[in-house]
Order: sequence, then structure tokens, then C-alpha cells
Amino acid sequence: MSLYDSWWTVGGAALAVCAGWTAVVWASGHVRADASLHTVALFIHLASLVLGFGAVLVADYYGLLWLTRRMPLTDALEGAGRLHLPIWAGLAGLVGSGILLQPDTSSTLTRTKLVLVLLLSLNGLQAGLLNRRMAERRPRERPRRRHLAWAAGTATVSQICWWGAVVIGFRNSQH
Repeated sequence: MSLYDSWWTVGGAALAVCAGWTAVVWASGHVRADASLHTVALFIHLASLVLGFGAVLVADYYGLLWLTRRMPLTDALEGAGRLHLPIWAGLAGLVGSGILLQPDTSSTLTRTKLVLVLLLSLNGLQAGLLNRRMAERRPRERPRRRHLAWAAGTATVSQICWWGAVVIGFRNSQH
């Protein structure tokens, strides 16, 4: 059985993500890091951003190459599928290091960023299912319109969440 076998498995993973997110938000308000640990956490946070968001941008670029008929859909799906590990590793690094960055959870901006990260995680889970569903079609068969709309929605949510979290993180670092 695989994570992306059905909506049931993705739904179970989504519940686990929500529970983990709740635990991380709680922990971020209770864990204190000294200056040197804060510096290390900030480095890990930035490196994880490069890894995760960079992989997302490449995956979306593959989609654009397919849309402009510069890459076959099978190649775009295979490439995007290979990027799931660095995307999830980057996201996990961001969340793990974020605990030590002492976010101000009373701030509306920070709360918004935390919700964006949760939405990003849930969007990533269903994106894996989408990738699998599109890859299951016959090689010469065109993707169904609902799959194309699903893909467009997934990419849009992803970009809004990633860019929103980046902008909020940058703004919060200016205080």
C-alpha cells in the first residue's frame, strides 16, 4: 500500500500532518534557543527554503514545458515525481528549524504564515495523488480536463502558499 493509492490514504496522511502541525505550533511557543542555536536554525531554515521551494519551482517549470509542448507529459510527470523527496525534505527542514526561531504566534502575520505552511503541506499530499492519477493514463491519451484543472489549482495554491510564507518570513525578519 502506498501513500498515494487513494483519497483514504491521503486523508489519513492529512490528519497526521494536521496533528504534527498542531504539535509544532505548540512546541514553537515553548522551546527557547540560545543565540548560537538560533543562528544554526536560521541557516537550516534558509537552506531548507532553497531546497523545498527550488524543487517546487522546477516541478512547476516542467509543467510549463509540457504546456508549451517542449516536453512530453510523461517526462514532466516523472520529473515532478522525482522532486517530491526534496520538496518534502525542504518543508520538513523549514518546519523543524522554525520551531527554534521563536515565532511570535500572537502576530497575525505569523499565524497567516503558519496556516499557509499547513495548506502547503495538505496541497502537497493531494499533489502526489494527482501525479499518480495523471501517470496512470495511457501514453498517447490526453489528460482529462478535470485533471488539468486539478493541476492548475494545485500549482496555484502551491505558489500562493510558498510565496506568501516567504514574504511573511522576510517581513517578520525585518522587525
